[in-house]
Amino acid sequence: MSTATPHPQNLIKAYVEIFEQFADNASYLWLLRSIAVEQPHYAREDIQELEHRIDAQLDGLMISIEQSWPICLDALELQESGNTFTAAILAFRSHDVKNIQTVIEVGLANAETEKGLISALGWLPEKLIQSWIEKLLGSKDLNHKYLALAACSVRRQNPGEALARILDRDDCRQHEKLYSRALRLIGEIRRQDLMPYLNSAMNSRQPDIRFWSHWSGILLGNRNAVENLKPYVFNENPHQQKAINIAFRVLTIDQSRQWIAELGKDGNQSRAVVKATGVLGDPHAVNWLISKMEFPADSRLAAESFTNITGIVLEQYDLINSHTEFLPDHPNDDPDDDDVSLDEDENLPWPAVEKIKNIWINHGRNFIAGQRYFMGRSIEPKLLRDKLKTANQRQRHAAALELAFFDLNVPLPNTRAKVTIDG
Repeated sequence: MSTATPHPQNLIKAYVEIFEQFADNASYLWLLRSIAVEQPHYAREDIQELEHRIDAQLDGLMISIEQSWPICLDALELQESGNTFTAAILAFRSHDVKNIQTVIEVGLANAETEKGLISALGWLPEKLIQSWIEKLLGSKDLNHKYLALAACSVRRQNPGEALARILDRDDCRQHEKLYSRALRLIGEIRRQDLMPYLNSAMNSRQPDIRFWSHWSGILLGNRNAVENLKPYVFNENPHQQKAINIAFRVLTIDQSRQWIAELGKDGNQSRAVVKATGVLGDPHAVNWLISKMEFPADSRLAAESFTNITGIVLEQYDLINSHTEFLPDHPNDDPDDDDVSLDEDENLPWPAVEKIKNIWINHGRNFIAGQRYFMGRSIEPKLLRDKLKTANQRQRHAAALELAFFDLNVPLPNTRAKVTIDG
């Protein structure tokens, strides 16, 4: 009995479908990861597991670049972040200059593709990417310089004298994205020698440039710069959360209370007040946070701030309210509702308020009002290093910033970077 040999065309089609699946999976999983790094229910190990799955799909594409590159090239036409990430990884791993040039061109097309390309530049091992970072730094195209600095930012890599040369050039300072990223990088890698460049940028007319000059100045030890962050803390803007996250870690307790009281006078800033309270970490405000849990719009966020101060994790103490009448999901199916934003609190648990009141009666006596706490303990390096490895993503972000103020010469830990074996 003879066995029919598959037709060559059928084999080719089967192989193409396999590589299409690899590409689709890699792009989709990367999108999941890009969301997960900001979520309260993902820990470092969860992120690492996602990364292993992404790497497995990328390795699958590398089995035959001839088969997989045309698939990635077609997907690039969609100009989406996940597809750009996947294509960029394949291009750089293939060492094909033409393909690399293609992904760089697409990566600069819009904010979404740029996000995918920068992620790929941070994902790849140094031996594959370092020479390209140097080429981009030396390019006449200012957008290429921007990509190089963004890659250095993600990798917490010091570009050396190239950073000062960029900051010295008028044309580079006129390129707002490039200038902002350069100022941001000064703080991230703690270039104390470049503090004068921050001082000269603090009076810029561009809000992004002003913000990053103040932010980096604080990370280099200039705590007086926090006063300049007040407009970013008190008004809705793209940097408000970042401003809150750093300001209330360097303000004194008395200053923080004054700012929070003033911020609370604006009814539109209720959530900002809750966030600032959690960042400050003063147990004096815990009873107020518990009262905010009574209001659905602030309930889960207030519970998160409560945990950040007290270390009382709702899931561990059975403090979750499973019978809460949930707010409408966003986006929803109502054709008349133009709100397509995602719910910021979606993955936070609803608090069982009465249970929390009772548990705080017992635990509250262990805390001293007017002192700062993080996850129920006084803030010190050993605790923060432990939380960098064991806490959820939002708490890891907080721990990284707190840790930065204990040593002004060590790069700010990047809790959104690809997870390494040593953390």
